Amino acid sequence: MIAFPRATSFIVSCLLCATTEAAQSISLQIEQAARGQIDKQLQASGLAEPQIELSVVSARPAPPCSAPVAIEALDTRQYARMRFVARCLEPRGWKHDFVVRARITAVVAVTAMSLRNNEVLTDEHITLERRDVTQVADAIGAPEAAVGQTSRRSLRAGEILRTSSLTSPLMVKRGDQVLMLARHEGIEISMGGEALDAGARGATVRVRNAASGQVVRMRVTGAGTVEPVDVPGISR
Repeated sequence: MIAFPRATSFIVSCLLCATTEAAQSISLQIEQAARGQIDKQLQASGLAEPQIELSVVSARPAPPCSAPVAIEALDTRQYARMRFVARCLEPRGWKHDFVVRARITAVVAVTAMSLRNNEVLTDEHITLERRDVTQVADAIGAPEAAVGQTSRRSLRAGEILRTSSLTSPLMVKRGDQVLMLARHEGIEISMGGEALDAGARGATVRVRNAASGQVVRMRVTGAGTVEPVDVPGISR
């Protein structure tokens, strides 16, 4: 066994301290970058009161770097396994990969009771609960976003409501007689037409004007009602 002089031991200890501090600093930068990515995605999702838990994982500590360290997101599609890379910007700097494992909880809409396939949701069908949404990319946060939607399949009580499990009911069917409404600067014009496509609220369908026979593109606004989509200045 080799005995190092006390001074040498102190130098080795300091080097280890510096390496540890550098690794912790880079891990902190990675964590901040991951939180920024997650916050951006959660804002777009509209989920209420999200809470984030993060852990930064690396096969080995990143070495010290005397220059700034650049952080780049490689893959942030899955919260449970987000990939980042740290690059030391020295002339012969290094590149080091990191994995961030995140757990996300939020207040989301869940079923208050069991639902049958093709059942229209009402307020009484929905409640709010805090749930783990780490693996649920399309969870619905606001009950009003689900009310009036139709279940695509049977749903159990307590199940997180997802956009993929719901669909908008058809407001217009092909062959229906519809009311074409155009509003502009307080003036409203209405005329009859025939729907050539089926569509839910907000969908664009073709409609044949009953008076002129002209086929135009219209947006479905409600049961049997449509409005123009291509006329400048028309309110939508």
